Amino acid sequence: MSKIIEGPLRKPAQMLADQSYDGHKSLHDDSEAEKLGIKAGPIEGPTHFSQFSPYLVDLFGKDWFERGCFSAHFQNMVVEGEAVRVFVEPKSETSAYCRAEKEDGTPVLEASATLGPDHGQTLLEARQAKLRPAGELVILADMEVGMKGPDNEIVRMDPDQHMGNLYPFSLNDKLRKITEPMDWYSDAAASPWGRAIIPTEMVSVIGNYTGGMIKWPIKRPSIGLFADLEIRMVSGPLFVGETYRLKREVVALSQSRRVENYWVLTSFFDESGNELKAQMLLNHGIMKASYPDYPKELLPS
Repeated sequence: MSKIIEGPLRKPAQMLADQSYDGHKSLHDDSEAEKLGIKAGPIEGPTHFSQFSPYLVDLFGKDWFERGCFSAHFQNMVVEGEAVRVFVEPKSETSAYCRAEKEDGTPVLEASATLGPDHGQTLLEARQAKLRPAGELVILADMEVGMKGPDNEIVRMDPDQHMGNLYPFSLNDKLRKITEPMDWYSDAAASPWGRAIIPTEMVSVIGNYTGGMIKWPIKRPSIGLFADLEIRMVSGPLFVGETYRLKREVVALSQSRRVENYWVLTSFFDESGNELKAQMLLNHGIMKASYPDYPKELLPS
């Protein structure tokens, strides 16, 4: 296959400094981040997905937004002002290995990019297959694999729609700061589908802004972050101004020394609920140290 594609350095914008949930600030607030030993509020991981999109469209054409899957493991946080470069290594006519790193070489994420319907094993499917039993959980003690989210959760994303406390901005706000602009995100006439499409990095926004991820029985106050995220188009793209019906299911529980994790598969259906359009697999990590009542003997020293 072709040689590795290397993108230019970009400085992604931090747009979640005012994010709040459960009545408190999130990890993306500088002061909250500092309490947990992080130098500043990190940029949301999916923000980096946009840097890959032009190269994946070059490789796979418009099919990328119709049936592409970007399956990413986040490795290190990025704060505003830091520059990030992406690399895309084609592996076959329908797959590529992707990674991002900071200007100094610090890894940011790695991902598989595949074109369906036959994706093979994605990077997150491989990671999920290697999970050990979760063991004794504290923050997630009441969570169970197989739990379903709320019924009849309806979502849409209009250009100037404020996306709520979890995402305190609109699509147009994002497009003014996105690292790699594409006309397809805002100009229906330029889009191959005759309609503006939702950027890959904003799929997690339309999937989460209604608070469906907050309604799980998680002990609070506690602060979480995205550890892994897979965005898979089945019959895409997702369109700006289109109504979708969501179905959610907890598909795995796990933990590491510092974090308890719950993995949720969110399926996007058309408004009728009959046609599957896309799926999002999110490994949401809850930081043990952020929960005031976490047993001290179970916290890492």
